[in-house]
Amino acid sequence: MGYLSHLRSCNAHDLRNFRRFIVDGRSVGWIRHGLAARLAEERSVFSVTEDAVYLSPSLTDPEDRSRAVAEILPRLVEEGVIDRLRGEQYAVLPRWGEPPLMKLDRAAVPYFGIRSYGVHVNGYVRRADGLHLWIGRRNADRHVAPGKLDNLVAGGLPYGLTIEEDLVKEAGEEADIGRDLALTAVPVGAVTYVMEQEQGLKPDTLFVYDLELDEAFRPRNTDGEVAGFTLMPLEEVARLVRETDEFKFNVNLVILDFLIRHGRIRPDDPEYPDLVTGLHAPLPE
Repeated sequence: MGYLSHLRSCNAHDLRNFRRFIVDGRSVGWIRHGLAARLAEERSVFSVTEDAVYLSPSLTDPEDRSRAVAEILPRLVEEGVIDRLRGEQYAVLPRWGEPPLMKLDRAAVPYFGIRSYGVHVNGYVRRADGLHLWIGRRNADRHVAPGKLDNLVAGGLPYGLTIEEDLVKEAGEEADIGRDLALTAVPVGAVTYVMEQEQGLKPDTLFVYDLELDEAFRPRNTDGEVAGFTLMPLEEVARLVRETDEFKFNVNLVILDFLIRHGRIRPDDPEYPDLVTGLHAPLPE
């Protein structure tokens, strides 16, 4: 299998399967041709060409845009075009740091190929026998990657929260980590990937943090999303990434980044250059 297999699977996509999604003259996503044909029926909200899906220019306010699209989504769910809705909103950004053009239900984000953002925290412990990582196992009822291994803390960025606020929220919900401890997590970069899935295109940016924890620390899940936690030697974590698909697909990339930064994957490894560059795939414009 090898480390590179995870990079390849997370970056497998073909943009010929999609049309751009344009809001207020800005390209914000990618929509499958089949969904584009269905959206062409919603003439008051979308106009569709061979190359792109445009949100109506008559919708000039972010709230009006959000409301107009939100009214259509339940019909798409009823028709089986979209699987379900989550009731949690994500920002639709033309570029990170710019004001949102609208908001969209989290479950609809991949169908519209919207750039999404999240926070992942490597919770690690220094022991006499080396570095260890706290690893969670996702509950079997999770819609995405049920039963797979995960970072100590990980979650998407909801509309209206800063990265720091989301870090504190997710740390408390997923591992019962208090605000003061959560804010000692060190931002160490970001991992990006562009993955084609059944729902659509997933161009993601994961903001990565390292959180050093005391040996006495014990995580406790409070939101029901995690079945349990295990403190694993870093060498065992590396083996699982290298030889298995036990981890949630994008968590492999976060751990690879940790392994590189902490010298467990070194420049004399033949895959090293491809791993370093592959963790920062350019997002489609």
